[in-house]
Amino acid sequence: MRVCRTILGEVFLVALLSLGGGYDAVGQSAGAFSRIGFGARGIAMGNAVGADASGGTSPYYNPALAVAIERQNMDVTVGLLSFDRSIQFLQLSSPLRQKAGVAVGLIHASVENIDGRDNSGFHTGDFSIDEYAGFMAFGIRFSDNVSAGVGFQFFRTDLFEGLDPAVAIGIDFGMLIRLSQDLHVSFVLDDLLARYQWSTNSINGSGGKKTTDQFPTRLRIGIMNQRLDARLRLVGEYEARFRRAEVVSKSVSIFGGEPVERSETDRLVLSESRVRAGIEYLFMKQFVVRAGIEQLGDEVFGGLRPAAGFMVEQTVGNLDVRFEYAFSVESPASGTMHLLTLRLFL
Repeated sequence: MRVCRTILGEVFLVALLSLGGGYDAVGQSAGAFSRIGFGARGIAMGNAVGADASGGTSPYYNPALAVAIERQNMDVTVGLLSFDRSIQFLQLSSPLRQKAGVAVGLIHASVENIDGRDNSGFHTGDFSIDEYAGFMAFGIRFSDNVSAGVGFQFFRTDLFEGLDPAVAIGIDFGMLIRLSQDLHVSFVLDDLLARYQWSTNSINGSGGKKTTDQFPTRLRIGIMNQRLDARLRLVGEYEARFRRAEVVSKSVSIFGGEPVERSETDRLVLSESRVRAGIEYLFMKQFVVRAGIEQLGDEVFGGLRPAAGFMVEQTVGNLDVRFEYAFSVESPASGTMHLLTLRLFL
């Protein structure tokens, strides 16, 4: 029975990695689902929107963008992914007087219809896993050209019955600098202090194991340039990721005429970088088209995620309603992603 539970645990951990979509092995570290993006607009523009202070970008990308919120609004996004995966986004945001803003939101990602089997290969049932990320972002404008913000995130992952949920808390810092009316740059530091701690003692008893999975710390530098009287918006971003890891090496030496096994632990800092770019064109106030591309890993040409989308705005009674759609090709192995966002201005 213990072997059966161990195999089930391995199956669920593999399924957990699938929540991260097409990201590479390093990108599939803890909390990978929270790095897919946020909402149809951001993903359609390649997630390169950290410096976009147009008011349409979620402060999830940069807490300093909360100062660009002009009206209270609510965003609801539903995402459909391949392989029985799904993702949903919810955000409420509001300006605070003239020099500050705040946003709160939630991400939920899940994998359904996981085929559970015992160590003999017999079907035991269908399972599912869920992950959540709640956040709050606060931004303040120090001057006409400089804004900054801080974000707090709470992560939780539920694998299956018998295994305690893993939780984590992360902190984000962001800055937005306006070099001119049409040129902005941003600096964001993500997921500080965030890590999952797993324990399988409740499943395997004394044979259980405690594991710590560190979230990668991310440093992002972004740029936004407006042209054609702000009808054309170009965005770009560079990201560097750092993650701590431990490597255990074993060796055998002779001590007192007897072979003795020794273990040495090396602590490493793994790093990688990636780039993103996006474009948005305003045909009219009620209709916008977007496109973007994101580098998912160290492979420059084999790890790209293209995306595209559009926005339509309509007044319904006293409410301004915005409908947004995004389509993304995650990777050849992970299929496609469709996102629908409904924004209500309150």
